[in-house]
Amino acid sequence: MPTDNRRILVTGGGTFLGDNIAAALLAEGAAVTLLVRPGAEDKLGPLRDRVRWWTADVWTPASLRGRARGHDAVIHTVGSMVSDPAQGLNHNWLNFVSARNVANMCVSDGVDRMILMSSARAPWINGHYLHAKRQAEEFMERVGLEAVTVRAPVAYVRGQRRHPFYFLMTILGSTPVVSWFWFGRVAPLPVDMLARGVARIALEPQRSKKRYYAPDLRKRNTAREARGAAPLLPDEVPPPTSPPHPFNLLDEDTPFGWFPPERPPEK
Repeated sequence: MPTDNRRILVTGGGTFLGDNIAAALLAEGAAVTLLVRPGAEDKLGPLRDRVRWWTADVWTPASLRGRARGHDAVIHTVGSMVSDPAQGLNHNWLNFVSARNVANMCVSDGVDRMILMSSARAPWINGHYLHAKRQAEEFMERVGLEAVTVRAPVAYVRGQRRHPFYFLMTILGSTPVVSWFWFGRVAPLPVDMLARGVARIALEPQRSKKRYYAPDLRKRNTAREARGAAPLLPDEVPPPTSPPHPFNLLDEDTPFGWFPPERPPEK
C-alpha cells in the first residue's frame, strides 16, 4: 500500500511486540522511529540500522518531551500482564501510567493519532491488567486524541511449542462459524499476522473504526500471509547490497515485556 513515507513512532523498541510491529511498518514502506528504554539499545540488533531510534523512559515524562514531534501517529506497545507489587510495579503503573505519559506526549508534540495495544477480555487474562488497559483507552479519548485501540489476543511465534490449550484456541479461532463468535476475538494469533494487521491499520488514510479485534487483524492479512506462506523476500532476486526483509532482522530472543527500572518510592 502506498504510504507517502508516513512516519510512525513505536514505543517498546527492543521488545517482542514493539520490534515486530516496527518490522511490519518497514515492510509497508513507512518511516519508523522506535523509543528504546535506556540501556536496552543492544536489544534492537540489526533493526537499529533500519529505523531512527531514541532512548526514552515512558515512565518519565521529561524523557518523552519532543520525541513524537513530526510523526503522523504513535503506536504504544509498552505494558505487562505480569506485575511485581513488591517493586511498586502494579498493573496501574505498568499499563495505565505508561500510556497516560505517551498520550500526553502526543498532545504536547502535536500528534493527533495514538494507537494503543490493549487486550481482548478472556478468562485467562488478569482482571487488574484489563482494568488498567481500559483506563488507558478512556484517557486517550479524554485528552482529545484520535484514539485507536487494538484489543489483541495473545501472540505467538510460528513453529514454537505452545500449551495444548492455546493451540486448541487457535484452531477454534480460525474455524468458520465458530470463529465468528467469541473464539474469533480471543484465539491466539501469530505475531507476524498481528504486527502486519496493526501496521496496516496505522497506515490507513482514514480510521474506519475506534476499536479493532483479532478478526480485523486477520482481514488485513492476505490468505497467503495468514498461512505463513508469504515470502520474506520479494519474488525478484534483490541485488547483494539490498537490505534484508525487516522480519529477518528480528531477534527471536527478544523479551516480551518491557519493565521499568525499580520504581522509586512515592513522596
